[in-house]
Amino acid sequence: MAGHSKWANIKHRKAKADAKKGKVFTKLAKEIMVAAKNGGGDPDSNIRLKSAIQKAKDENMPNDNIERAIKKGTGDIEGVNYEEVTYEGYGPDGVAIYLNILTDNRNRTAGEIRHIFSKNGGNLGESGCVAWMFEKKGYISLEMENCPLDEETLMLTAIEANAEDVSVEDGTAEIITSPEEYENVRNALISQGVENFSVVEITMLPQNTVTLNDEKTASQMLRLMDALEEHDDVQAVYANYEIPDEVMEKIE
Repeated sequence: MAGHSKWANIKHRKAKADAKKGKVFTKLAKEIMVAAKNGGGDPDSNIRLKSAIQKAKDENMPNDNIERAIKKGTGDIEGVNYEEVTYEGYGPDGVAIYLNILTDNRNRTAGEIRHIFSKNGGNLGESGCVAWMFEKKGYISLEMENCPLDEETLMLTAIEANAEDVSVEDGTAEIITSPEEYENVRNALISQGVENFSVVEITMLPQNTVTLNDEKTASQMLRLMDALEEHDDVQAVYANYEIPDEVMEKIE
């Protein structure tokens, strides 16, 4: 599956976003609220909520914040009513971009997202224009130097837990699962002592990628991604580009 091995050369922007914990916590709280609203406040019977809580804990979000978000979602305490929306569009060189949005004002958000696209060399598209290029999958990655398992044991553990694909390249292990088996695979690895994951999430993986060999185009694409991820209503941004290492080095 193309695209899933490209995380390493675009992770620099994740570090910038993750450094702003206040914004990260706000987005996590929104996801917990919507998950609780749609599926109830019990994570044992609400897989989406369980996943959202785990992600919040991975980001060291305080338990009080998590509990408050759950109660807002279930209506036990008053909260904002968020609507789930997906936006699709194109970046420089026709890169496909898929957005998950949680908003309390769809019209305002649409205008702001359209402006971000146009300002950074992209354009907002019609519903369905790029969704077919992505598949919803569980994605787990970790550095083998931080893994207590050898490569063979790691692969066997993941496959026995119903992982779809396991690969190790340049010291980085990547595991692809169905959304349904994601928790099983994660828990199987944890039971074997694996703790230091680089990425653990339900994501949208591209089925093919666009390689950005031009430094200017690659920089413009990264600025667009940064601007979209910075928007308060954007929960997640997925795109099907890759940037060669030599181009990334020039940018950085």
